[in-house]
This record gives sequence, C-alpha cells and structure tokens, in this order.
Amino acid sequence: MNTPFARVGLIGKSGDRYVSATLCALTALLERHRLQILLDDGVADMLAGSAYPVVTRDALARQCDLAIVVGGDGTLLNAARSLADPGCAVLGVNLGRLGFLVDVSPEEMDTQIERILGGDFIEEQRTLLHATVDRNGEPVGESTALNDVIIHKKDIARMIELDTWIDGHFLNRNRSDGLIVATPTGSTAYALSGGGPILHPSLDAITLVPICPHTLSNRPIVINHDSSIEIVIREGTLQAQISCDGQINLTLDPGDRVTVRRHDHDLRLIHPPGHDYFDILRRKLRWSEQP
Repeated sequence: MNTPFARVGLIGKSGDRYVSATLCALTALLERHRLQILLDDGVADMLAGSAYPVVTRDALARQCDLAIVVGGDGTLLNAARSLADPGCAVLGVNLGRLGFLVDVSPEEMDTQIERILGGDFIEEQRTLLHATVDRNGEPVGESTALNDVIIHKKDIARMIELDTWIDGHFLNRNRSDGLIVATPTGSTAYALSGGGPILHPSLDAITLVPICPHTLSNRPIVINHDSSIEIVIREGTLQAQISCDGQINLTLDPGDRVTVRRHDHDLRLIHPPGHDYFDILRRKLRWSEQP
C-alpha cells in the first residue's frame, strides 16, 4: 500500500492497561503495512521486550510523518506542544471521555486507520498560542497551548485585577477570577463553561473570556488570531497564576506582563474519513437528547 506516512510514532497515556492493549493492536496493524514504528519514551514500558526504537518526544516529532496518540484529549494536548513545530501529523485514538480531538474509537480503529494509511483522511490546521511572561523587563517563562492560556487566581478566595491590551490598544481593566485566552479548539473547553462562544476550528480567531467578572457587562470578545494580547497583573493582586492547557503552570507577581500571540506553527490534526465537526458537537454536548 502506498501511504503518505512511512514512519509512525506511538504516544499514549502511561500507566493505563487499556492504552497498553491498544498500543499492541496498533503495532500489529502498522507492522502488516511494513511501516517503521517509533515509541515515545513515555510508553516504552508498555511494550517491554519489543524491538521498536524508543525516542524522546522531541525526536519522535522530528523523525515521524504521523504520531498516533492513544488516550484522551488531555494526552493529545500534552503531545501537541511538541509535535506542531516539526509539522508531524497527529491522529488521536479515544480512550478518554469527551474526545473532541481524539476521534478514532478503538472498536473502529483497524478499519479507520487502514483507510487513513491509504491516504483517505481529513486534515485540519489547528491554531496554537504562544505565551511569554516578562518580569521587570526580563523573560521568566514561556509555553505553547492548543486549547487556552488562562490567567487565574491561585489558592485564595478573592478576585485578581488585570489590564488587557489588544495590538497596543487598551481593552479594559478586569476584576474577576481570571481571564481565558482560547483558540477555536479551546472554545469548547474551559472557555465554554465560562460562557464563551463556540468557534469553528477553521476560523482565524481567538476568544477572550473573563472568569466570573465583577462587572457583569464584561463579556467575551472574539478577535483576529494574528492579534497580540498583552495582560498586566495589577499591583495589589495576590497569588495569580498562568496555565497553558491546564498542564503548564507558573506563578505570577504584580507587575508581570503576559504576552499571548498565535504560535508560528499550526498543528496538523488528522481525522478519519466522514469526520463531521457538527456531529461531534451534537453528540458530545448532548444537543440531540430528548428530555
């Protein structure tokens, strides 16, 4: 079979016996197609005794044409930050709950991956964000995010105060529990529970969603994805924190400046043929259920 993916990397949620069984089935499928298989070092112990090369996440991203992620959306979010820059395509096998991103079911895995390896698939370009934190004019941290960059209160039951600029234009002073900066991918995550809009993945947009704002007229706003967002932690704010995809965290001090921009590289997200975003919304958000 002629396939656009000659070298495939396998990534999974460690310590899960269901992931281990799915990885074993995947390796058998990929071997039938005589494809090269690389294992992420986080799953090497699940396939103990195999002869497949074990590499770091960064090396896998550089060397593979396709990475298959076994787990839930959180596992794919964790992988996406490493896989986007080298342009490695990503496919998710869903062993989690919601599965907005990982949409191949284990029951249909063989059939769907056979078709994908044969070139029958849908590819999307998903925007990522890049966040940097400056303190006293010096960088103290940075990270990328596929879903969202969130500035929020930490370990204290009081609001934080933020000043926000868009492309150098002052937007507002925000007294709230925090602020979510979300991609279209992240619009169905924390931003949705905060009252933000659902953005179709193809939109060139970013949404800013305040978390429990003190001023009720402080509403979500949608801006162009090429905008530069600057957020300053106001003096007097105690125990603020920045989180990227809920996985990378850094404590913020008063006066810290957070800059959020579109990341230089998009994520190549692969779906099986017949993928329908609106069907996923209906099923995952239970829009079609009758009372």
